[in-house]
Amino acid sequence: MKKILLIPILLMWPVLSPAQVMDKKTLSLEGAKKVIAAAVAEAKRLDAPGGVIAVVDDGGNLMALERLDNTFAAGANISIGKARTAVLFKKPTKAFEDIIKNGRTSMVALENFTPLQGGVPIILDGQVIGGVGVSGAASAQQDEELAIAGANASKDFAPMSSQMKPARVTYFEKEKVAEAFAKGAVLFDGSDKYMVHASRRDGPGMAEVHVRDADIIYVQEGSATFVTGGA
Repeated sequence: MKKILLIPILLMWPVLSPAQVMDKKTLSLEGAKKVIAAAVAEAKRLDAPGGVIAVVDDGGNLMALERLDNTFAAGANISIGKARTAVLFKKPTKAFEDIIKNGRTSMVALENFTPLQGGVPIILDGQVIGGVGVSGAASAQQDEELAIAGANASKDFAPMSSQMKPARVTYFEKEKVAEAFAKGAVLFDGSDKYMVHASRRDGPGMAEVHVRDADIIYVQEGSATFVTGGA
């Protein structure tokens, strides 16, 4: 006799094809603060006369800014512009300053573009997650040195998974599972997320169309033929 056990899991969210989504790392506020702290520490080490450090996310939006004492006021907007340019173009801003110096002056016509040395993208695992810009240090070169020190703080970022508590695991007693399969009953009902229904078949059954369910099938005795597919 054939005995087939089916466990459909009702998913409460739409199933997306892997081709339609990508994993993306995002800079947190805590991460932005660490970038600034690293840049400030480098400024103190180099005895910089001042400096404004700005950190933006991967869309160029300001996340955090710190202005050291004795830094000229305009440095705030300049540092933001450098950080935004670095992240949106995914390159250090010095590259654009050099291009313009070499004759391609038409680049200055770009909007929201600050082609001044001192902006660096923040990279984690090959992904650009933000940008840091510095203005008001001893020189353009020192601006960039502080920005690089800040961006390098990403090497010490802890992954979000290590900060999360392990997910709770639910165990079912053997007798309870056997009883559910014997009469075809709901084994677990977490309606806000998913549910587990235990059912069985001893012979051919009707065709099923599932939009949001997933079947886990075990053949315990004999053999069976499964036909899948359809529009």
